[in-house]
Amino acid sequence: MTIKFALALAAASALTAQPVFAQAQDAAADQAAPAPAPPEPSFTESIGAGGRPVGAIWSRSPVYGANGMAATAQPLASQVAIDVLKQGGSAVDAAIAANAALGLMEPTGNGIGGDLFAIVWDPKTKKLYGINGSGRSAKNRSLAEMREKAGGKSIPAFGSLPVTVPGTVAAWYDLHDRFGKLPMADNLAPAIRYAEEGFPVSPVIAYYLQANLKRFNQVQDQIEEFDNARATYFANGAPEAGEMFRNPDLANTLRMIAKGGHDAFYKGPIARTIDAYMKRIGGNLSYEDFAAHQSEWVEPACVDYRGTDLCELPPNSQGFAALEMASILKNIDLSRYPRGSTEVLHYITEAKRLAFADLARFYADPDFAKIDYDRLLSDAYGRERFSLIDPDRATPEFGPGEDLLEGEGDTTYLTVADKDGMMVSLIQSNYRGMGSGLVADGLGFMFQDRGELFSLDPALPNAYAPGKRPFQTIIPAFLMRGGAPLMSFGVMGGGMQPQGHVQILINMVDYGMNVQEAGDAARLNHDGGRQPTDPLVGGEGIDPLGVLALEPGISKETIAQLGAMGHNVELVDNGVIFGGYQAILRDPETGVYAGATEMRKDGTVAAY
Repeated sequence: MTIKFALALAAASALTAQPVFAQAQDAAADQAAPAPAPPEPSFTESIGAGGRPVGAIWSRSPVYGANGMAATAQPLASQVAIDVLKQGGSAVDAAIAANAALGLMEPTGNGIGGDLFAIVWDPKTKKLYGINGSGRSAKNRSLAEMREKAGGKSIPAFGSLPVTVPGTVAAWYDLHDRFGKLPMADNLAPAIRYAEEGFPVSPVIAYYLQANLKRFNQVQDQIEEFDNARATYFANGAPEAGEMFRNPDLANTLRMIAKGGHDAFYKGPIARTIDAYMKRIGGNLSYEDFAAHQSEWVEPACVDYRGTDLCELPPNSQGFAALEMASILKNIDLSRYPRGSTEVLHYITEAKRLAFADLARFYADPDFAKIDYDRLLSDAYGRERFSLIDPDRATPEFGPGEDLLEGEGDTTYLTVADKDGMMVSLIQSNYRGMGSGLVADGLGFMFQDRGELFSLDPALPNAYAPGKRPFQTIIPAFLMRGGAPLMSFGVMGGGMQPQGHVQILINMVDYGMNVQEAGDAARLNHDGGRQPTDPLVGGEGIDPLGVLALEPGISKETIAQLGAMGHNVELVDNGVIFGGYQAILRDPETGVYAGATEMRKDGTVAAY
């Protein structure tokens, strides 16, 4: 059975009316004894069989396409990507075009004021490529000066202090130089047109715009200048669903980038405008910081999970936390238990807590910190960390591993695949909410507040320093099988991302869910413990046990049992904290794509 036909088994599920976050979880299954491990499945049976295992969800159908596919968080952006593919563009061209459109259409999650990470499968070289498009802090502010400005505890979320150089535009051009086919002006043309003519705001994005305006109004004392942001996004209050929205300033900025390329943003008129704006409001980013910016090509790392390789990008991102979780969890056969059972949720949560203990201690800009990441991802270290999990109780606190030292974020994720087999996994963000609240004069985009994720403790690898990249939450993901590309995917949303990636992996590998079911299934989101921004010791308000948030669809019996094991469980029914998923799966036999998008967002899959 090919994946094409296996996925089709799920089509009938779209006809069954269920609540949006429903999961067909039989409460009695929680009490059942673990079943014997099943026989080893064939490749095509092991991913996406859609055979309704216990704990599976009723889900709509995946989307199929043979020539190209795009999955984004906004339907118009997905269509932009398909239009570029039809014009002869590569998957990278289409991803850039969609990302530019999303910066306009989903300013609550991304934009050219933020950073970008991507993984690209190149069918010509048969290799995965990674790009780290994150920017650095201002070179003219020391740690001591930052501590004084920030009050000594942490960097605030708004205003100029957390602003770092936006890396997105540079990453666009680096990706395009290597993999693009169409002129960049063609790739940016749809976003420019929509910015000038307007587009109707979609419902979830309208909700986030309203929430961001409310927050900005509450913290205006932290923002040196908010008139520009108000005029750009909130001239008549927060736009509502269906309301036409225009951003002519952004259209002009994108037009300058299309004409002048990378240098227009980092060495030309845009950089000069930003330099003047920062001087006017008392910010520290300068023209010199922009002129010195470069992205970095990096090597994705992979961890084998039962014959499927999960691939992520290295620090300063948190991608290796997902790999460490997979390395820990492969030491137990989760398929012995029903999906959604007490045992499965407990092991996932404890693996997350173990991985994040290392994340808080060791993850940082590798130019400033020498960490033995090879050991962190080794099978031996995974077994060592797994041995710390008590199968019967939540461990009150996990510490980081030894000897690794050598001497709520808002994001958009998209994925595109083309007729030649190129697949792009791309994530882009302004970090918290829409970003810092700062919009430079006449440019039409908000600066990220990513620098909030520096620690002010000089003992930590992630301590603030001039010209340094902060710890990054945004991570694209990729699945490989037998050296061939299987799926490009991501789950946006701060600390939800690594645990979301692993839950998708488990849903597909251990429970045979198809590409859409795997994203629709009820999720967990564990929040808490020490963070990369916390001091090395001490720290008020740090809860080592944290909170285990669960979506509806997890049975009452499971929730009660997890509570009895010591987890602080909350049932959360709004979907907001559980991330946003997009994926494209490639059938290795036929080359046909199957796509999925997040029911918790506005997005859609488009194909041809």
